[in-house]
Amino acid sequence: MSKKRYESGSRNVFKDLGVRNADEHFVKAQLVFKIDTLMKERGLKQVEAADLFGIRQPDVSKMLGGEFRQFSVERLLRFLVALDQDVEILVKPHRDSKNAPALQVF
Repeated sequence: MSKKRYESGSRNVFKDLGVRNADEHFVKAQLVFKIDTLMKERGLKQVEAADLFGIRQPDVSKMLGGEFRQFSVERLLRFLVALDQDVEILVKPHRDSKNAPALQVF
């Protein structure tokens, strides 16, 4: 019986897969996850969200399905504001010598 081999990835699957602009994709994915979570909590339908965001329902569907390249980080942040969220950006010195500086959404 052979041992199964695996490799531990980083926190960023896009970087692990070699995607260009991996950090940006990771942040966008986190923002879309937040948007999706808020929509579900409120029982907001895609048509209602589209109206709120000023986009078409098919674009909301694509975004929630992982096709969010067409949306900038700034635009996704504006969607969160439209969902009545305060958005704060915190910049601080990096202090973790084991890991590289990173962009994160909390």
